[in-house]
Amino acid sequence: MKFPLYFSRKIAFSKDNKNNLSRVIIFIGRLSVALGIIVSLITVSTGLGSKKAIKERLGDFSGHITVRSTKSNSSYNTSVLDNQGLDIKSIKAFPDVATVQGYAMVTGIMRNEHSFAGIIFKGVGKDFDSLRFKKFLTAGKTPFLNGEGYNNGVVISEKIANDLHLKVKDSIVTVFSKADQKPIYRNFEVVGIYKTDIKMIDDQFVIGDINHVRRIQDMKPDEIGGLDIFFKNINNVDEDFPQVEHFIGYKNYAEKATDKYPQINDWIGLFDTNIGIIISIMLLVVIINIIMVLLILIIERTNSIGLLKTLGATNGQIRATFINYTLIIMVPGLLCGNLIGLGLLITQKYTGIIKLNPANYYVSVVPVDLNPWLIISISVGILIISGMALVIPSYLISKISPVKAIKYN
Repeated sequence: MKFPLYFSRKIAFSKDNKNNLSRVIIFIGRLSVALGIIVSLITVSTGLGSKKAIKERLGDFSGHITVRSTKSNSSYNTSVLDNQGLDIKSIKAFPDVATVQGYAMVTGIMRNEHSFAGIIFKGVGKDFDSLRFKKFLTAGKTPFLNGEGYNNGVVISEKIANDLHLKVKDSIVTVFSKADQKPIYRNFEVVGIYKTDIKMIDDQFVIGDINHVRRIQDMKPDEIGGLDIFFKNINNVDEDFPQVEHFIGYKNYAEKATDKYPQINDWIGLFDTNIGIIISIMLLVVIINIIMVLLILIIERTNSIGLLKTLGATNGQIRATFINYTLIIMVPGLLCGNLIGLGLLITQKYTGIIKLNPANYYVSVVPVDLNPWLIISISVGILIISGMALVIPSYLISKISPVKAIKYN
């Protein structure tokens, strides 16, 4: 075993530390490291968890990538998807693509004796991914769609249900209007109620039979207004997006789920900024405290430094000894910080004890992403950066004279 590491372990585990100033300094150093680890773990895990949860909710409701006709522009009333250059089979053949479903949308107004609500009626067919949608259901079920006839069952959001005092099996009249034509009335039965916690979706969308939209929009039986493309892994969307665009035709356009709602995309982008700022602040606090610990330990052990120099130890060996000593002191703080931080995160992940206002945060509970590589990286990163930061202040040792140090009391 090399001398610096051997000697640093000897003084680190020495009983002399229990009755002098270093005991208090070591406690402060370990406490700062533990707090730094706890705050960093919570910040990274909840920040990344929130990003992932919001993206998954957006994608699982309306497709990770949506294909629409350029004629639709930004209107909620979809135009017929152009078939020229559109190759749905090739899109489905992508290894990362899970399912592809067709849809068509039209705006309307739901009303009853209690109130009314402006809605976007999203019509889906027999290729509707009801299993993916099931996670949003709070009551009832999705309508059975076989592509034949007209199914009057609809799934409405919890927000719309509360505003109109509706529950499962209730009937509701919906009015659709077309330019220069009389209003079109449809009577629907509520078969399910959903909740995504995303205000822009819950305030407007109703899921029902695509054949209703086709009839209202004068579409042919096999025409659709768009495609929802779902991926097996949401992390592959950015990579595969340019390839998907090659198969949609030049009269259609593709859009990622997060790009549909710029305000949500901006909100997601803030997580990266906030995580970076908080991690930087906590790392700075840890480094300042650890440097303070090193300097006080050097001053306190001036006699030992002088004696080591007298016995032939080089400045480099002594610096390495004290850097190792300080890093060894950090280890209990790292362990405690990880235990407490992970304990809090695991509790939140499986109990959801801390709630959020979905109107502001787009999720109703604080989501947690327990990535083992990130957890390890935080601890290792703090240890390495702290070790590098200790190099410069350790040069104070070279200024200590052996003769004066031995006389120092």
